[in-house]
Amino acid sequence: MVELFQKGGVMMYFLALSSIIAFAIILERLWALRRKRILVPQIVDVIEQIKTPDDFALARSVSEKHPGPFSAIVLTCIDNRDLPVEELRALIEDEGRQQVRYLSRWLTGLETVAGVAPLLGLLGTVLGMIKVFNIIEQLGVGQAKALSGGISEALITTAAGLIIGIPALIFYNYLNARAENLILDIERHVLALLNKIIRLHKNETVEDTTLNFREK
Repeated sequence: MVELFQKGGVMMYFLALSSIIAFAIILERLWALRRKRILVPQIVDVIEQIKTPDDFALARSVSEKHPGPFSAIVLTCIDNRDLPVEELRALIEDEGRQQVRYLSRWLTGLETVAGVAPLLGLLGTVLGMIKVFNIIEQLGVGQAKALSGGISEALITTAAGLIIGIPALIFYNYLNARAENLILDIERHVLALLNKIIRLHKNETVEDTTLNFREK
């Protein structure tokens, strides 16, 4: 393995750095995007059990015990429940857009590695082929041993770039989809809380209230 790394030339160091970055991001996001860590079951349960204005105190207490993006949005909703509906909804959406950034954190870096690693491998291939042509120019085509070094560098870096880039792209798509699903679930639960606030405040059913936590 060490021998292959050395044969790959200088680009292997950049590829190694890319693999470390990708691996660190994947591990961190797999840990951070666990469903029960984001959508805390205790908060979900207490939102579903709200029936009277007195229940908001319990919902607030539970949310404070489980800090995170979901609880921050819930607390914003509860603490500002006396505002007019449109103002409250706008405030929740603003807070939501700030909080859901946490769910997509570092994914851009993983996407960058997925795109750059194969290009680094390709650059290593070009550099290796340049060495081959320089050797041919100086020694001719009969020096097989000398030629093999440049050819090995070209092939090794290409393979290394693909080995890093393909898993990085797969994990990026998987983690991005997980983050999007969590955002949709947060929107659904916060919308349920918002509708309960409106019903208790106005004593009427609200059917057309929506939320959007994406950047506008």
